[in-house]
Amino acid sequence: MHRFLILAAGLLGAAGVALLAAAAHLGGDHLDKAAAFMLAHAPALLAVGLADRLAGGRADAVAALVLLAGVALFAGDLVLRDLAGTRLFPMAAPTGGTLTILGWLGIAASALVRRGR
Repeated sequence: MHRFLILAAGLLGAAGVALLAAAAHLGGDHLDKAAAFMLAHAPALLAVGLADRLAGGRADAVAALVLLAGVALFAGDLVLRDLAGTRLFPMAAPTGGTLTILGWLGIAASALVRRGR
């Protein structure tokens, strides 16, 4: 799981930077927001992926997957609004935002779970 999370973090970071460049050249309020959202969450996924790697698969990767799904839905919907003039699906951004919040709460809750060695 750690390899997937580290890969996702790298791709999310790269996509965020690319969206910032696109926003600078194409404009669009939603591209800036999507890029900021991606760049804010990429380091979190990287941290969980590295923690999972160091802990031998014991980090809470499920919470990170929920976080990743939320970011993908939220940012994906915003990008489609600007670049394609359409939405991913109705309520995609709010669903993504809710999943992102739940992912962060899951990461926070993982600090309270005692794991055996």
